[in-house]
Amino acid sequence: MERSPNPAVSGRRFAGQVAIVTGASRGIGLATAMRLADEGASVCITARGAEGLDRALERLPEGRAFGVAGKADDPDHRTAVLDAVRDRFGGLDVLVNAAGANPAFGPLLDLELAAARKTIEVNLLAALAWVQGSVRHEGLDFAARRGRVVNISSSTAETPSPGIGLYGVAKAALSHLTRTLAAELGPAIRVNAVAPAVVRTQFASALYADKEAEVAAKYPLGRLGEPEDVAAAIAYLASADADWVSGQVLTLDGGLAAVGGTA
Repeated sequence: MERSPNPAVSGRRFAGQVAIVTGASRGIGLATAMRLADEGASVCITARGAEGLDRALERLPEGRAFGVAGKADDPDHRTAVLDAVRDRFGGLDVLVNAAGANPAFGPLLDLELAAARKTIEVNLLAALAWVQGSVRHEGLDFAARRGRVVNISSSTAETPSPGIGLYGVAKAALSHLTRTLAAELGPAIRVNAVAPAVVRTQFASALYADKEAEVAAKYPLGRLGEPEDVAAAIAYLASADADWVSGQVLTLDGGLAAVGGTA
């Protein structure tokens, strides 16, 4: 009898699976959605702006991808997304919390508390809420399907970076949330995170704009990260190749920490 091809070898590790990627109209979120779709997944992407989502969907396979516009920290939006995924795809296998926010740049002493609350809401509490919703939502069968969660933390969770202090604090909490959820939700659900340093995205542009060569020179690998670098790591953690990996925060920094650098 002919054996079925190994999904990992055939490049279709997510064939027949369903993923939600938040914050996916551009940058790391979009690159992740594209990677999962390329490997066979049906994907729902979310982001605040409908126009950005429409542009992103043009880069995803027709019939296996759709978008729902809304804020990651809005409960009604989350419910609408989970309902739509259930109704359209019949379940959920992978949740990628890629939505992030850093509404203020500067020292913590000058940070408005309203901006601080927004930073915590989007980067930490929304990620928890998406996990809660995915597990509890009727008809998604997230635990029964041995769901996988991948959160996007940051290298600034370990080493403070000037100007984005509270963002790093929120991501440090997200890293610990990842480990705690892994302990609580196993063995049915695996939970991991990636922690990138500076990646060439619009979101991170304040950290390298007009000085990319200078910033990249600090990295042993001689360049900044690309969204596809992070997407590849996320795909690994969400795949069966990482079936014995949970509660881990994978640093993606081009060797920066090895030489004592900060993002």
